[in-house]
Amino acid sequence: MKSLSFGPFLVASAPVGSRAFAVTRKCFPKQLHFNSHSVVSSSYLCYATLSVASELEEKQVFDTEKASLLVKELRKSFDLGRTKSYEWRVSQLEGIAKMLEEKEKEIVEALYKDLSKPALESFLSEFSQVKGSCSEALQELKQWMKPEKVNTSITSYPSSAEIVSEPLGVVLVISTWNFPFLLSMDPVIGAISAGNAVVLKPSEIAPATSSLLASLLKDYVDNSAIRVIEGAVPETTALLEQKWDKILYTGSARVGRIVMAAAAKNLTPVVLELGGKCPAVVDSDINLQVAARRIIGGKWACNSGQACISVDYIITTKEFAPKLINALKEELEQCFGKDPIESKDMSRIVSPAQFARLTKLLDEVSDKIVLGGQKDEKKLKIAPTIVLDVPQEAMVMQEEIFGPIMPIITVDDIKDSFSIIKSKPKPLAAYLFTNNEQLKKDYVENISSGGMLINDTVLHVATRGLPFGGVEESGMGSYHGKFSFDTFSHKKSVLYRVFEADTSLRYPPYTPQKEKLLKAIINGNIFGAILILIGWS
Repeated sequence: MKSLSFGPFLVASAPVGSRAFAVTRKCFPKQLHFNSHSVVSSSYLCYATLSVASELEEKQVFDTEKASLLVKELRKSFDLGRTKSYEWRVSQLEGIAKMLEEKEKEIVEALYKDLSKPALESFLSEFSQVKGSCSEALQELKQWMKPEKVNTSITSYPSSAEIVSEPLGVVLVISTWNFPFLLSMDPVIGAISAGNAVVLKPSEIAPATSSLLASLLKDYVDNSAIRVIEGAVPETTALLEQKWDKILYTGSARVGRIVMAAAAKNLTPVVLELGGKCPAVVDSDINLQVAARRIIGGKWACNSGQACISVDYIITTKEFAPKLINALKEELEQCFGKDPIESKDMSRIVSPAQFARLTKLLDEVSDKIVLGGQKDEKKLKIAPTIVLDVPQEAMVMQEEIFGPIMPIITVDDIKDSFSIIKSKPKPLAAYLFTNNEQLKKDYVENISSGGMLINDTVLHVATRGLPFGGVEESGMGSYHGKFSFDTFSHKKSVLYRVFEADTSLRYPPYTPQKEKLLKAIINGNIFGAILILIGWS
């Protein structure tokens, strides 16, 4: 999944204000809140306020020292056992549920400010998903927390064993901008459910949502254990220099490597939710209208393609391609009208820098455009665009598109698609449209991806009971629901024994009879062990 937190795109992001560190006494006394955007540049101020601005900048910068203090405060809360009880975890989840109930309008408005997301898309793809995660955690938490009983062997008889889920400690969640509410709150819910103290670093590229999260969470959850730190590269760098018990990062593979390298210094485990080029293979024996709609739903109606799981490119046969393009054209017009740039049902591109990147990708293959291609730089909008049979060496086929451009690659035989997919890094998601049962089986068995969906797009990430995560270049680790709880928990093995029935077999001296008996027991030869005990062997 793209993240611009550590990239050249930062130059397009002007300072958006700052907040002083404030002491809050509402619920949890003497807890400092470090809510900082990019520091205000003195060039924006008049000379009379220059010295005051400089003083404020010096006071408000979130540096390594303040990050260290923050982690120490949260670790103190964790070490005191504040976050471990079922009651605390439920109270925090109930606080989030209350926030969702009371602040839906503000959340949707923030998403519109950041991405021009249609209200219904924001509700379906972000708000309702967070609400569902919170509800599931509240409903299932008691069961999740129960120790898992494990059968023991004869070698430890008499005994009992269990796996205890214990919280890791103080964890860091670094979110991204394309689904800035969902990808912030979903992992935070998992971290809280598992009993951790947590710091959330939202993306500065979605400043409205970042600011709202910082404002809301301090009012609805325990600030002695749950914090939001706003900012850009300096703030994130300061956080990454600290010792965490786990880091979950959502964003690009490039920054994922930076996060992983920083974590390695402290042997901190990481979950990386990245992205890649997610293919959709389209066979000819399908309901074409339904398939076209579902592809649109997983591309242009999914934040204008700015999603880690959106369809990145299509592979179909040369013979079927014209029919597929016509179907997509008809359904796109139904969804966004004849002039999609003016449609209120399509998100804008997040930033001028991202718009310029997509324009560059499109310009290189402009002679391959078969649908769309219109752009409006002022509105940061690009019409749904299809390019046909672009060269594999083109940038649009080499990097994750993360926008409303859809390459269609044609092959002679639909199974030729497998080699194309395998020639690229393993994607976060892979899609297949077909009614051919053998093709379904072959696709599942031969294509490696973080997740997979047959005859639809993106819905697998909203399916309760399925983990969400990547493989190799598209990420490591997974979360969602119980998998979030497990990701932020340590599975501790516990074996219980009694003092009775202690045998001398395990202790020196090791006699030949002991050796025979132990080997018989360990090998499961109970009859042989009995014969040895009664002296018949």
